[in-house]
Amino acid sequence: MTKIFNDPSDFAEEALAGFCDIHSDLVRQVAGGAVRRHRPAQPKVAVLAGGGSGHYPAFAGLIGQGFADGAVVGNIFTSPSAQQAYAVAKAAESGAGVVFTYGNYAGDVMNFGMASERLAAEGIAVENVLVTDDIASAPPSEADKRRGIAGDFTVFKIMGAAAEAGADLAEVVRLGRKANDRTRTIGSAFSGCTFPGASAPLFSLPDGQMGLGLGIHGEPGLFDTDLPSAKDLGQELVTRLLAETPEGTGTRIAAILNGLGSTKHEELFVLWGTVAPLLRAAGYTLVMPEVGELVTSLDMAGVSLTVTWLDEELEPLWVAPAETPAYRRGNASREAGVLAVEGTPDGGADVAAFVATAGSRDYAGACVAALEAARSSIHEAEEQLGRLDAIAGDGDHGRGMVRGIDAAAAAGSIALGQGGGAGDVLIAAGDAWADKAGGTSGVLWGAALRAFGECVGNSAAPDAVELAAAVTAFADRIVQLGKAETGDKTMVDALLPFAAEFSRLAAEGQPSGKAWEEAAVLATSAAAATAGLLPLKGRARPLAEKSLGTPDPGATSLAMAFTVMGPHFTAAPAREPAGAQA
Repeated sequence: MTKIFNDPSDFAEEALAGFCDIHSDLVRQVAGGAVRRHRPAQPKVAVLAGGGSGHYPAFAGLIGQGFADGAVVGNIFTSPSAQQAYAVAKAAESGAGVVFTYGNYAGDVMNFGMASERLAAEGIAVENVLVTDDIASAPPSEADKRRGIAGDFTVFKIMGAAAEAGADLAEVVRLGRKANDRTRTIGSAFSGCTFPGASAPLFSLPDGQMGLGLGIHGEPGLFDTDLPSAKDLGQELVTRLLAETPEGTGTRIAAILNGLGSTKHEELFVLWGTVAPLLRAAGYTLVMPEVGELVTSLDMAGVSLTVTWLDEELEPLWVAPAETPAYRRGNASREAGVLAVEGTPDGGADVAAFVATAGSRDYAGACVAALEAARSSIHEAEEQLGRLDAIAGDGDHGRGMVRGIDAAAAAGSIALGQGGGAGDVLIAAGDAWADKAGGTSGVLWGAALRAFGECVGNSAAPDAVELAAAVTAFADRIVQLGKAETGDKTMVDALLPFAAEFSRLAAEGQPSGKAWEEAAVLATSAAAATAGLLPLKGRARPLAEKSLGTPDPGATSLAMAFTVMGPHFTAAPAREPAGAQA
């Protein structure tokens, strides 16, 4: 278990602060993560690794010469927000563009994508390289859906070395994608990991068994099997990887035997005693292999084996010198850069000057009350939502929702106190939710609340039909970003029935309060019905069968929140459409 912590919700931030202090000769903390202590003297491509905390030395431990220029650091196992990614990019960018590189998870893709759009709008060249090395998470025919796990390390290293050598943005991206295409990983878990403050691990295994095909966010393996001997485990891992040898590759490979957090180096060395001979017997030359903890999962006991097939382009970059807090190779001299100036742009926004009518400001108070009601409901359900998510995911949905609604309620209250109208309050709440919660649900709720606020505006309290339009805007934004459909076992399964029912009843002249109440009942029923679905989106998709019989946590939390928010969103001074019945 993770035993050293203060407030569990502050664990990631406090860990990052301690890391940056002890390694202040190499890194400095900025809003959203950390960057190299010195900016380059000449423009160079900024390689920015990113993802949730809990994987040390990934991602911040890899900042330094020959590796990453910065790391965007989210909460434990949770995607960093778009604001965090933007802020780190602004602090690290030196004139040659930036490339975000991260594992293929929905929340990361959304948040880094939104940050990229913002940077591009400012004229900064930006690209994204996704890592998809986990062969257990999807078949070869759907390789683009695979997760990124320990192969992150190889891809990041090759990209960092290319940027250090002076390659331009397009070349760094090309080499990173080439490395990813030639990288495969398979892992196994012996026991689950435990969040700080949690009383139990995210999953458990019977004595004498292991889970094959684990993720790095506390997800259990794809299936359980008897715990083999080291020789049998090595044979299993090597056989599965070599079965996916990319076409046209040679005989020189980079190999990483990675510990997940609680597996001792001595155990890894024993396993390497089987893995290395098997790879050599298959005709491969091992080029500077690595054995140790490089991409972890808190205190999970487990291992993963990664192979990257090298060529004349990739091998020099793999073996190139690097100096970071957690990883050093060769004789990388300290970079001759320019000391960063305090106050380097971090993407912070100016305080807004709000303009709103008195009626909208009155309704803004109801919006804040709605957020507070959702806050109470989500806090009460945090543990339940976490348990639902741990069945086939990483167990962080409850905590992520708490972080999001806490930030949203606080930001909405501040905006109200500064004279904001309803639209201002909801937009501030949405932006804060996305920034502080991170992850898939964070970006979806944040963007959707912003869309809701933009539709409500600051000129008047909405009537039932106008409120229905705002709900529709909320739903449309989530569908647009998440690409989910009804039946995919996501929050959309509760959201779309709610939006459709509320819009129908409002158009028929039902009072908004009654219409919202009936729509919320339908959403709650639809959320419960997701227990019979198999997930087709998100982190639960690779473990679809395990989630059968369990309601989707995202749909469940949305129905909870909408149910308690309704009486406030539909309270006076909202206007009813003409002809509405009392």
